[in-house]
Amino acid sequence: MKKYDVFVIGSGMAGMTIANKCASKGLKVGITDELPYGGTCALRGCDPKKVIIGATEVRDFAIRLKDKGIDTVPNVNWRDIMAFKQSFVDAMPPKIEKGYRHNDIDTYHSSAKFLSKNTLQLGTDTIEADKIVIATGAKPRVLDFEGGYLALSSTDFLNLKELPQSLLFIGGGYIAFEFAHIAARCGADVTIVHRGKRPLENFEQDIVVHLINATKELGIKLVLATEVSKIEKRDNHYTVTGTTDGKEMTFRTETVFNSAGRQPAIFDLELDKSGIFFSKEGVAVNEYLQSASNPNVYAAGDATDSKGLPLTPVAVMEGHIVASNIIKGNTKKVSYPPMPSVVFTLPTLAAVGLTEAEAKSQKIEYQVNYNGVGNWFNAERLNVKEYAFKTIVDKEDHTILGAHLIGPNAEETINLFAIAIKTKMRINDLRTMIFSYPTLSSDIPYML
Repeated sequence: MKKYDVFVIGSGMAGMTIANKCASKGLKVGITDELPYGGTCALRGCDPKKVIIGATEVRDFAIRLKDKGIDTVPNVNWRDIMAFKQSFVDAMPPKIEKGYRHNDIDTYHSSAKFLSKNTLQLGTDTIEADKIVIATGAKPRVLDFEGGYLALSSTDFLNLKELPQSLLFIGGGYIAFEFAHIAARCGADVTIVHRGKRPLENFEQDIVVHLINATKELGIKLVLATEVSKIEKRDNHYTVTGTTDGKEMTFRTETVFNSAGRQPAIFDLELDKSGIFFSKEGVAVNEYLQSASNPNVYAAGDATDSKGLPLTPVAVMEGHIVASNIIKGNTKKVSYPPMPSVVFTLPTLAAVGLTEAEAKSQKIEYQVNYNGVGNWFNAERLNVKEYAFKTIVDKEDHTILGAHLIGPNAEETINLFAIAIKTKMRINDLRTMIFSYPTLSSDIPYML
């Protein structure tokens, strides 16, 4: 049996942060991952997705400026962009493993299962550790209806050698919208089927409606309030069956993708053997990100039932907190700053802070500033139809409670709102700032 001071399950951004930080303080550390080192963001999520989006941004920009200085609209070469994407993905695991070796961290490539409160089974190896960290991230939610297993995952989409002529996405969250926009701009026929009446339910719906307009304008078919009940393989296509208001509908498509959300990747760890409390939301933790029931265990990232959003920067922050508490004892409590969240469609949708519904539920006296501003200079110079904002301001202290944007560079502008919320900057201070002009952020004073 091998013994460690710290053993980490999962080599995404949270696990990597914890392992390296603990090893740098002289602790004996081991880490395992049944998938290539790097985690979802670097290998199967945000990073490769953003590389692919880069090509579609060029095409989108050219379409908007066609006959306004641009004569030819380029096509996206799917094989070339996938090869470019893969150059980033392939480089990551060996780079990470080299870093572990440099820090004298023992590396394993196996799934882990708990045997007791502080022991693990990794293939033929048995591991004992003073502290065990669960940083296994999340994986696609299982589609538990007939033929659900036939749906491909977001990982499969990011590894398509050829783009299918038609694609159907089950679920109306950010994964569906981002990938649907990519596929549609590359010439595919795309459908999104969502069981709810509103897509992107966690975002401010006054802003989401603008994205819906842009999505339909792109030719994507958005089918709402439809519960998918069956997927059938028929020759060279799939038939997807759904129900709307008691009426059965069918959709024919070349490929089906499961974009119905993600769940913590913890249910194969045999947590019951370790006395770890958990739920469908993740491992139950206290304010130190320590297991609420097993003091030998900590958890970070998407595997954790915490107040942190499932975002890479949040996982990194939680990783630093866990590492600090392992090294120094429980001295650092988790406290979440404003967490910007982005839907990388074109136009981009971004949000930080409270929605209007959340402000109302907290009984805060607030003021809403909401407007579609497709007539502003920045929208007109870029020939963008959907440009809108919704800011929520505390009436008492005149600080920003929440900001919700859609439009070009929203993913960048939202960070300035995050700074303003965190520092409790008053709106008059923002209004009197000098911004470089003409930039998208120079519109901020007029959104208040």
